[in-house]
Amino acid sequence: MPLEEMASFFSSRIDKYDAHMLREGNEMYVATAKLVPTTSGIRLLDLGCGTGLELDEIFKFNPTVKVTGIDLAEKLLEKLSRKHAARKSQLNLILADYFKYDFGEDVFDVALSVQTLHHFTYEEKIGLYKKIYISLKPDGLYIESDYMAATQEFENHHFAENKRLRAEQGIQEGYYHYDTPCTVENQIGMLKKAGFKSVETHRRRVNGAILVAKK
Repeated sequence: MPLEEMASFFSSRIDKYDAHMLREGNEMYVATAKLVPTTSGIRLLDLGCGTGLELDEIFKFNPTVKVTGIDLAEKLLEKLSRKHAARKSQLNLILADYFKYDFGEDVFDVALSVQTLHHFTYEEKIGLYKKIYISLKPDGLYIESDYMAATQEFENHHFAENKRLRAEQGIQEGYYHYDTPCTVENQIGMLKKAGFKSVETHRRRVNGAILVAKK
């Protein structure tokens, strides 16, 4: 199967994106939102924010949260902006590659990623986690809600298959859509390697979990 460039993959599916992501309901988004502190005016970094399905729920629990959202797909950001037009003063939406964007230091109370990081390598993730760690205030939280591999064998297979397809199609660099989920245990290991002092597991399922890492 031909691999599609990441931003193009999501932009071409804008009309069906929300329905696809919510095909199993919004329980994951609600569970993620409940982990975000309800303190007034907290600053939140949302990586791969898409159309803001997690923000739909977060705003219900904390209507004062101030969000910096980063995504590669302009059409998804436009939809998020239209949906939450009344919260324009609370939203800073950035069209960018979050691996390359500078988040700053000691800026955010919470950072989160929802269903976005299961496409990348260990090296890419650890580098990103280090940036997130630096961007958080003391005792800040990073919440990752994502698709994760049930076994090491499953993880190994999909990393190998992604590598094979890239070689077959002559793709040497860039972000292309293929799922390479890691096990919960490996995710925790990467977060701790990046500097987080503790990682708790919430809502673990066969093919996914929510992780909460504390600075």
